[in-house]
Amino acid sequence: MLAYIIRRLLLIIPTLFGIMVINFLIVQIAPGGPIEQMIARVQGTAVEATSRIGGSAGGDANAAAQRQNQTGGDSGGKYRGAQGLDPAFIKQLEKEFGFDKPLHERFIHMMSNYIVFDFGTSYFRDRRVVDLVLEKMPVSISLGVWTTLIVYLVSIPLGIAKAVRDGQPFDVWTSGVVIVGYAIPSFLFAVLLIVVFAGGRYLDWFPLRGLVSDNWGSLPWYKQVLDYFWHMALPVLSMVIGGFAGLTMLTKNSFMEEIGKQYVITARAKGLTENRVLYGHVFRNAMLIVIAGFPGAFIGILFTGAMLIEVIFSLDGLGLLGFEAAINRDYPVMFGTLYFFTLLGLIMNLVGDITYVMVDPRIDFESRRV
Repeated sequence: MLAYIIRRLLLIIPTLFGIMVINFLIVQIAPGGPIEQMIARVQGTAVEATSRIGGSAGGDANAAAQRQNQTGGDSGGKYRGAQGLDPAFIKQLEKEFGFDKPLHERFIHMMSNYIVFDFGTSYFRDRRVVDLVLEKMPVSISLGVWTTLIVYLVSIPLGIAKAVRDGQPFDVWTSGVVIVGYAIPSFLFAVLLIVVFAGGRYLDWFPLRGLVSDNWGSLPWYKQVLDYFWHMALPVLSMVIGGFAGLTMLTKNSFMEEIGKQYVITARAKGLTENRVLYGHVFRNAMLIVIAGFPGAFIGILFTGAMLIEVIFSLDGLGLLGFEAAINRDYPVMFGTLYFFTLLGLIMNLVGDITYVMVDPRIDFESRRV
């Protein structure tokens, strides 16, 4: 197993490099880079992704406008919207953003910094990318951990129960419930929860914004815990509503496939109880495919599935940070988070394989080629 882990770790290097190259090239050819964004701020025509970004970006734009007013002059058309700006001002912007260097030099410089986890400073927030990510991480971790935990705790027992009662009324109506839940978009369900339970129209039981209350730091520890879950209740509920269907049906189908095999028939013929057959023999084999998808499901929920929920419930997390960075062409935030979370995702895939072996020691990755 050790040799397999080493091979997989070595394979992460070219995979991560290829992902970064492809995304770097795609972003470079996309219209509207950071220089165009700064030009729009100087000219007062910028449209922000959200209203929460303005602070440091506005200050940078005002400073840039003052520099432009001092230099005056007219600029060529290399950048969209740059007409009427002094070429020296454009050159200064290129130097500040690193665009005075060739494309390959910028990529090599970026990757050399990323290897030591130096992700630079945000163009428009004037803060280190690492600090921004660490600031937003509690929100995304909260949503990801509790959503994944609840989905697995409900879906696996429900899938087992459906497999045992295949074709019975319980199987039929639970399938209808999870499919309806899957068909409801999480953001639409979030709006419904706000209208009903967060003071939108009917009840005012839950808070509408934030991860904790403003006075959280002054509360006793047990009230801090209760306050945290009070704020998490509606966002997590809106995210889990559509997460049961896939995992429930996957668990059911896995169990049904194993239940029909010869070793199960033999175990029952020996007089073993149904619970012993299900959880002593079937469970280990049926759970392999479910466990294999856990790391990917967690990463997906943690970093990609919460953007609209964060906006609706005013939760300033990684989803919203990534969206704002993409809209505003904040390259350090875009590529820094892409590098870190891609690396984390590749490692989690390896963790999934290791979990395979922990669940079923009969699996031997040493005999397979990576």
